Amino acid sequence: MKSTILKILFLLLTMQLSFGQQDAQFTQYMYNTLTVNPAYAGSRDVLGVSLLHRSQWVGMDGAPSTQTFNIQSPYNDTVGLGFSIVHDEIGNNTNQNTNFDVAFSYSVPTSENYELSFGLSAGGQLLNIDFNKLRNYSASLAPSVEKELYKKFTPNVGAGVYFHSNKFYVGLSAPNILETEHFQNPDDNGSVIASERMNLYLISGYVFDLNPSLKFKPAYLIKAVTGAPLQVDLSANFLIKEKFTLGAAYRWDAAMSALFGFQMGKQFMLGLAYDREISSLGGSQFNDGSFEIFLRYEFIKNNKIDLTPRFF
Repeated sequence: MKSTILKILFLLLTMQLSFGQQDAQFTQYMYNTLTVNPAYAGSRDVLGVSLLHRSQWVGMDGAPSTQTFNIQSPYNDTVGLGFSIVHDEIGNNTNQNTNFDVAFSYSVPTSENYELSFGLSAGGQLLNIDFNKLRNYSASLAPSVEKELYKKFTPNVGAGVYFHSNKFYVGLSAPNILETEHFQNPDDNGSVIASERMNLYLISGYVFDLNPSLKFKPAYLIKAVTGAPLQVDLSANFLIKEKFTLGAAYRWDAAMSALFGFQMGKQFMLGLAYDREISSLGGSQFNDGSFEIFLRYEFIKNNKIDLTPRFF
């Protein structure tokens, strides 16, 4: 069992280096769009702050955990600004990866109800890997590198487009355009062990009015990167009296999820998600599923009249 856990952790570490931090996995992606698309900045027409924590594979020692922090606001009728931090950790501090980006968006009305936004982001990534901790688990699993501690800062730029109304949205983005090579293997003529590749994201959703008290909110997220399988996330949420959200999600050939949300007044929202693997990993004794919590606060005055309800 210990050997299996170690192999999984090392595989995760290698995959994260190969395909990049921006491939971080979220079940509540419909609320965390700024993390992957800078064109989303300011689209909610109000200053807002959000936090997300994800514990992957609860019960597994050294399993991944992810935290995000987003702040965004419209600057004027056409410009939006945002700031995003994503922090990943694997293997009890063996691998720590932090991305931060400043986002800028420019919006153009295309009709009375629809708006097209263009976004750019710029920032960087700080990668910190302690191979000595991995070797303390198992020397046979650790790669051959010259240094026990690997630290590297790399710049990052991203771009995206976001088309939306108050009930529909679709966005296409590449949050990490620059490809970065990480450390060289001295045992193989200095060849590169891992590199980060550009990820493409397609996200969309719609709000159907079933009756005055019930809305149906389907959504999907598709992630593509060269050399890796296409990842497809599908979700279906029901919004009850614009306060309670109940739903389910499916990650293609990977996991099933349950979602819950509670809108506490206009300003504060709480979101919860629980994933259960449907792959062979889901049946493992050391895996109790994955848990996610999302918090959002928006600075809306209680006496403000909302002409366009915000459902995503």
